[in-house]
Amino acid sequence: MREFFVHPTSIIDDNVEIGEGTKIWHFSHIQSGARIGRNCSFGQNVNVSNNVKVGDNCRVQNNVSLYEGVELEDYVFCGPSCVFTNDLTPRAKYPKGQVGYKKTVVEEGASIGANATIVCGHKIGKWALIGAGAVVTSNVPAHALMLGVPAKRTGWACECGELLKENLLCPICGRKYVEIGEGLLEDK
Repeated sequence: MREFFVHPTSIIDDNVEIGEGTKIWHFSHIQSGARIGRNCSFGQNVNVSNNVKVGDNCRVQNNVSLYEGVELEDYVFCGPSCVFTNDLTPRAKYPKGQVGYKKTVVEEGASIGANATIVCGHKIGKWALIGAGAVVTSNVPAHALMLGVPAKRTGWACECGELLKENLLCPICGRKYVEIGEGLLEDK
């Protein structure tokens, strides 16, 4: 007996791992070699390509394709119709296949807004917040708030999602942060 839910309109290929408590909704396709963690939710019309890794407790909203080379760590949120790429110079006449794929890692707790585009070959740091419609063309520091085209850091976000002020103290949950390098680290 399966310990996860798959809507009858979805397709799950052979050689797929799906964790306990995960839900896969209407018209989705999970391709061979994909590994999906526990307690994830995949909305309508989601494609998880070959060999993609998805951690535990991820939320992938409607119309998202996770192409080969994409890796989501735990607690990642992908908003509706956000876009991942995996080849910087695609050509229909000269396909490169896997040799041309650039890895994209979305670290723990990061959130990607609706219709944002993540250009391949970059890392999105822990608990970063990518605004709706932003186009990410470089690495994103931990806790960065990224907005615009191309996306630029316009502020910082707490682990709980609240935007931080200059003192880097969250007014909602009380977490305090310090700047390290280009990102933030919780000051415990």
